[in-house]
Amino acid sequence: MTTATVEIRNNIALDLLQYLENIGMLRLLNSKPKAIGQKLSERFAGSLSKETVNEMQKELSSMRNEWERNTF
Repeated sequence: MTTATVEIRNNIALDLLQYLENIGMLRLLNSKPKAIGQKLSERFAGSLSKETVNEMQKELSSMRNEWERNTF
């Protein structure tokens, strides 16, 4: 089975897809429209655990200290 994403441009196309679903040729899946203009911070908020964030912050601080240490 293959999944394809399509943009429906008018009601005739939607009616055709619904007909094909009724005769068992395909199945329509509902999907949420993508948020336009959504900030990345809002989009990915909560995607990392607090432990992972703390580890990343420590590593980032360590890298910054190394960078400053090795400059002339």
